[in-house]
Amino acid sequence: MASKRSSIAMTPEEIRDYLNAPRALNVATIGSTGHPHIVAMWYCFHGGADYLTGKLCFWTFAKSQKILNLRRNPLISALVEDGTPEYNKLRGVSVEGTGRIIEDYDEILEIGLSVGSRYSGAAILSDAARPFVGAQAKKRLGVVIDVERVISWDHSKLGGGY
Repeated sequence: MASKRSSIAMTPEEIRDYLNAPRALNVATIGSTGHPHIVAMWYCFHGGADYLTGKLCFWTFAKSQKILNLRRNPLISALVEDGTPEYNKLRGVSVEGTGRIIEDYDEILEIGLSVGSRYSGAAILSDAARPFVGAQAKKRLGVVIDVERVISWDHSKLGGGY
């Protein structure tokens, strides 16, 4: 019997289309006790317009627990999912890899503008809003996920069967 796992996996193009929607990226780093530290973040793509041309990334405060954890251990996992309670509609993409910390102000600003426009609209790119984003960028760092493994699922591909 064929594996259902392979029948529900998304293609790279389906993953791109799925991740292009502005959903939350649930990020897990490893805390000092060894327990996962999980938080929801807004994300964008570093070095490209989407998942196929760029890398998942986000920005966070420089003194955040995520940054402390990544400095100690760069392993990171992240999950984007729909949150629907119906089994035949479950969809998601999970990645595992290494979190690379971006400390260059110009790159951090670029990430902030990209995240801001993705979730708040193009107004964040205006001359009036840029000083606010620039001030935030001075307190933040970027994190790029160098993905080593991708797991995806789309239960709608099961056609109602389990």
